Amino acid sequence: MDAREVLLDAAQRPIESTHQVLKDISVDLVNRMPDDTHSSIAWLVWHSGRQMDAQLARLSGAGQVWTHDGWFVRFGLDRPEDDMGFGDGPADVAKVRVDDVSLLSGYLEAVVAGLVSYLQGLSDTDLDDVIGHMPGPITRGVRIVSMIDDAVAHVSQAAYLRGLLENWRIGY
Repeated sequence: MDAREVLLDAAQRPIESTHQVLKDISVDLVNRMPDDTHSSIAWLVWHSGRQMDAQLARLSGAGQVWTHDGWFVRFGLDRPEDDMGFGDGPADVAKVRVDDVSLLSGYLEAVVAGLVSYLQGLSDTDLDDVIGHMPGPITRGVRIVSMIDDAVAHVSQAAYLRGLLENWRIGY
């Protein structure tokens, strides 16, 4: 298994977990913010896709799925079009509400499909390209791992939150 194959597998992992978290969930539960201050499941899954989408657009030079494929309009959130949730406080989190839970998984699936397509066009050498510095060099491969890791972390938080809110646990 080469590095691209590992990344292709890892990139798709958040989708199945998201399906489990959102299976049979109520609109009320997906939008609930514990203590009105903590992230909702909707925000956690939305942000998983948004951060990946925005970073992938920068890497690939393509447009974001959020705007290019009309997800911004479908979600109809009271937030700026380019917003992705970094630095959100409770009032910002509260603006990520869905009436149709399938939007959350659909958007993440669309973003991951874009990442998979992008990865399939890369060589192992491309993964070593230095694309920035912070303070040391950041390679394309490291950025992709970071995007996947962020999505996995937020989907895991959504699973944990659902467990807390309704004594639920993920089942495989």
